[in-house]
Amino acid sequence: MRKIAGFAGLLAACACQSAPIATGQTPQAQPVQMQGPQLPASMDFADPTQNLEITTVAPGLRYVLGRNVSSNTIVLDTPAGAVIIDTSRPPASKAHFDLLQSAGVGKAAYVILTHGHGDHTGGVVHWRTMGAKVVAHESFREFLGYQRMLAGFFGRRNAAQFQFAGGGGAVAAAAPAQQGPAANVLGIVPDITFRDTLDLDAGGVKVQLIHTPGETPDHLTAWVPSLKAAFVGDNFYESFPNMYTLRGTRPRWPMDYITSLNKVLALEPEIVIPSHGPAIVGKENVRAQFTKMRDAIVHVHDAVLKGMNDGKDVHTLMAEIKLPPALDVGEGYGKISWSVRGIYEGYAGWFTGDPAAMFPQGRDSVSDSLVKLAGGPKAIADEAMLLIVQGKLVEALHLTSIGLEGAPGDKDVKRARVAAFEALVQASTNRNELGWLNQGLAEARKGLQ
Repeated sequence: MRKIAGFAGLLAACACQSAPIATGQTPQAQPVQMQGPQLPASMDFADPTQNLEITTVAPGLRYVLGRNVSSNTIVLDTPAGAVIIDTSRPPASKAHFDLLQSAGVGKAAYVILTHGHGDHTGGVVHWRTMGAKVVAHESFREFLGYQRMLAGFFGRRNAAQFQFAGGGGAVAAAAPAQQGPAANVLGIVPDITFRDTLDLDAGGVKVQLIHTPGETPDHLTAWVPSLKAAFVGDNFYESFPNMYTLRGTRPRWPMDYITSLNKVLALEPEIVIPSHGPAIVGKENVRAQFTKMRDAIVHVHDAVLKGMNDGKDVHTLMAEIKLPPALDVGEGYGKISWSVRGIYEGYAGWFTGDPAAMFPQGRDSVSDSLVKLAGGPKAIADEAMLLIVQGKLVEALHLTSIGLEGAPGDKDVKRARVAAFEALVQASTNRNELGWLNQGLAEARKGLQ
């Protein structure tokens, strides 16, 4: 670590800083000029109950686009009544239901749940009042049991990651796991389940269900041969997949994603409606987008395995592995670096090979010594502010973590931490990353009060 006594000259030479600062003063971080978030409409922080509309894709096939990571509600009109594919999350599900009712949907034959995440199952109670039978994969109930078992953990993590309250502002991380209508989500009991495939008849309209694990082990795809339309849930959306989600999850295996995408490609669909984002129309367009997504996952998976076999550590691979331009599918929701770590640790577990990692004492057990060796918390704060000025935002955040572990109440370190979070929020273009950065910023600001 550089000595703080020399940072005034370094700041004077830095293009971001116009005048030298006296030795011993905390440098003031200047705004880092970076592009702000560019998120698809389905992933932004808008009110999920407002500005909704029904999009008709083909005769008898329409959907309401979910906003703010609420799932779409998809409607297939049949002589037996509507077949509903996914139902969004509370409170969006009620808004979707009301809009579709006003558009003439008065009877429902089936509700097909592509998987058991709450942003897809929140409206089941509404559609059941129209007589709908709920259809899901046979592992759906086990998956709900897993979520119920960790309801307190996921309640806190979801509150931090998704930042639903206030259109994107931080919410209390101790928020209850389920509130209001959402409390019914984990108690859903499907009327019909299946293992590999299932053919439903909805008044003469065939709907084939296919087990396609990926985002979750209970994930399914619905296929309507008469329309050549596939409904793929969360195995495809406007970003590299969230193969590891920061809120926590059991391993999401890349080979499951690849196999499931190949199953959809084999159907040769002309319409695909994912559960987040707009419909994809046109056989060649569908094939191009699904092939690109599949090949992107293959590229990352194979690069991780090669790196592991070459003896590279997980952080090296997180930094090194990128997609070639031809396979760039965006990172607005999932991130390649998170998937790299998810794949690495999914195959090999958490142990890094460093013997120090075997013991319960973590880095924080020596952080007070590191702070003393650096010259005290003020020196840590000054160095962190210097790193921010230089655009090394993650490094600054790491430094403030060490500083607060070693000197928990220090205001200088807390101010530096706030500055690091503010710059990282400005720079982020990933929906889930923004959630955690906003949560960290709120907690850091609270620590200064």
